[in-house]
Amino acid sequence: MEFKYFSKNGKLAPIEEAVVSLSNIEYQYGFGVYETIRVKHGIPYFLTDHLERLMESARIIGLTHEFTKEKVEKSIGDLIKKSGKDTYNLKVLLIGGAQPSLSILPLNPKFPDKKLYRDGAHFITVEYERAFSQAKTLNMLQSYLAYQKAREEAAYDALLVNGKGCITEGTRTNFLCIKGRTLFSPPESDILPGIMRKAVLKNARDQGFELVEKDLRFSDIVESDGAFITSTSSKILPVRSIDSQEFKEIPENLQELMDSFDTFLNECKGVL
Repeated sequence: MEFKYFSKNGKLAPIEEAVVSLSNIEYQYGFGVYETIRVKHGIPYFLTDHLERLMESARIIGLTHEFTKEKVEKSIGDLIKKSGKDTYNLKVLLIGGAQPSLSILPLNPKFPDKKLYRDGAHFITVEYERAFSQAKTLNMLQSYLAYQKAREEAAYDALLVNGKGCITEGTRTNFLCIKGRTLFSPPESDILPGIMRKAVLKNARDQGFELVEKDLRFSDIVESDGAFITSTSSKILPVRSIDSQEFKEIPENLQELMDSFDTFLNECKGVL
């Protein structure tokens, strides 16, 4: 899918002008925050939640700017209207500095292979704790290296392990496991609270599941019925294996959650 326009500081411009100067020290040093928003049938899904997190991420790292949620929402609406496309992702980049900038770019999404939803995906573990765990920042070097290692080992993603030996999240995903009608998540204070994770948990509660936040050691995960990750592009993706530990077939309770969430996404019209 080819896109012709992007938004820069609230103004539409040709996509060829979506460039960053090599002298932009803030971009070089990762002094910025971002969001990835799924657009389906021209609707930006969970837009309010994404914009609230964008502003909170900026606050956490001390990035001051003049862009309000209303201004960003209008810029997104203008770009979607100009785009005229159906289903894609929007990348929102807020860069700090003396003259903060806001760029919004349409991107082709990378969806998981359909067979991964049937069979589950393989993951590896990497020891790493993100700085500013609750901010979605451009400081992604360690996450990038972990993800590259995962791809080299034919894994879908790497799961990050903190200093206590507990799994926290993926490099670009949230991690949960399931036992009976209970979902287990790492403490929210230790992770980036994903917007798709928030949507999954809302739907899960509506379906009679409960959530328990706790440190997730490998032994906890092995004793669960199964595990899964969530993200904007993957929705709910089951885990087949972690390192050398392999789960059996996708449990019925997880399949139920996946099916109900697909229904939720089709009916929610992009609003939580």
